[in-house]
Amino acid sequence: MASLDNVLSNLDRNLDTSVERLKALLRIPSISTDPAFAADCRAAAEWLVADLLDLGFDASVRETAGHPMVIAHHTGAGADAPHVLFYGHYDVQPVDPVDLWDNAPFDPQIVTMPDGSKRITGRGSADDKGQLMTFVEACRAYIAETGTLPCRVTIFLEGEEESGSPSLIPFLEENREELSAGVALICDTNMWDRTTPAISTGLRGLVGEEVVVSAASMDLHSGYYGGAAANPIHILAKILAELHDEDGRVTLPGFYDAVRDLPADVREIWNNLGFSEQEFLGGVGLSIPAGEKGRSVLEQTWSRPTAEVNGIEGGYTGQGFKTVIPAQARAKVSFRLVFDQDPQVVRQTFREFVKARIPADCRVEFHEHGGSGAIQLPFDSPLLTVARKALSDEWPNPAVMIGMGGSIPVVGEFRKRLSMPSLLIGFGHGDDRIHSPNEKYEMTSFHHGQRSWARVLHALAQADVD
Repeated sequence: MASLDNVLSNLDRNLDTSVERLKALLRIPSISTDPAFAADCRAAAEWLVADLLDLGFDASVRETAGHPMVIAHHTGAGADAPHVLFYGHYDVQPVDPVDLWDNAPFDPQIVTMPDGSKRITGRGSADDKGQLMTFVEACRAYIAETGTLPCRVTIFLEGEEESGSPSLIPFLEENREELSAGVALICDTNMWDRTTPAISTGLRGLVGEEVVVSAASMDLHSGYYGGAAANPIHILAKILAELHDEDGRVTLPGFYDAVRDLPADVREIWNNLGFSEQEFLGGVGLSIPAGEKGRSVLEQTWSRPTAEVNGIEGGYTGQGFKTVIPAQARAKVSFRLVFDQDPQVVRQTFREFVKARIPADCRVEFHEHGGSGAIQLPFDSPLLTVARKALSDEWPNPAVMIGMGGSIPVVGEFRKRLSMPSLLIGFGHGDDRIHSPNEKYEMTSFHHGQRSWARVLHALAQADVD
């Protein structure tokens, strides 16, 4: 334990210098979606490689068809030590509108709040440069104090996460053997609250579909043809309404076949989180939970599948009024998936559901908008037990296991292509304003995030859960 204590003390002593390193990385405007910043994305990758080389990693910039990847390896305690892969991304979102920022987006500042707490501001501070540097700093302190790392460590930093990751899958396929490890560590998530760390045990999958219903060969005058001609908006609206029953359940045949109920002990943990459904909905001007009856809001958003209409269009939608029966209507529909639901099965079932409700003289076409399976770490996984204990030793409150309503596609790709489970441990907060002006990262997150990763690495090495 003495070596871990020394590592933690090192992180405390060198917090200020670690902040300066983070500031240097934050000053690089690595906006991946805008070609004008391609050179800056490369500069960020090269900065990280130089830093990792300085720590003793075998690190390099790897070319892709888009922005480069960063890959680094450290042999750690030797061939018999557990092997972990750490994933993060160095690219950031655009900064518009610039006039809403209190400081320049790429001029990071340490801001002291009225309560005395401190935060670092700037684009990428929370998503994901501040988060990924917590892991790098933990490695730095471990190497400084012990001469090595307790685990074999591979670091994989992407440069296109904020622009759809077009190079990710080809890169994983080409480098499957090199990137395979016992577990992936992903630091792109949040804590439960400011004093309670969290491990995200599940991510919902996603299916996106655009449906286009066509009827007449042209838009029609609703006086001449109204009542006689099929109206695509009527047809589409009826189909969309039939996607749910009166209890809020999705009506697609077999939709729930692969959906498991939440274990009782996990439901009890979630019930004891102090989550307020009233505050959650009240914050967006609502008050009555929708969705499946008999399910809590946390169950609905973390462990239950959904079908949502994300957009609908047809006919005249401009200013004023136009009495027209449109020739076409379209809608965008997304499904959030859980456990073992198959995205392709759900997609095909939805298409058959729609086709069966289209009149004989009308037509329907579909446009696919992505799909990925859900991720669910077994609730009794030894990885969870080890990581939860390590995090609980660092923070005032014990770590909790939570779900995530959204999707992180790379987690699914790690499981699908590398057969590798993932531990999602992040230190962000819901008010970090990621993707928005005035993005920030709490100094407590940056400091204790470093210490947390040191504890997790130590615990994984001791438990040997490779």
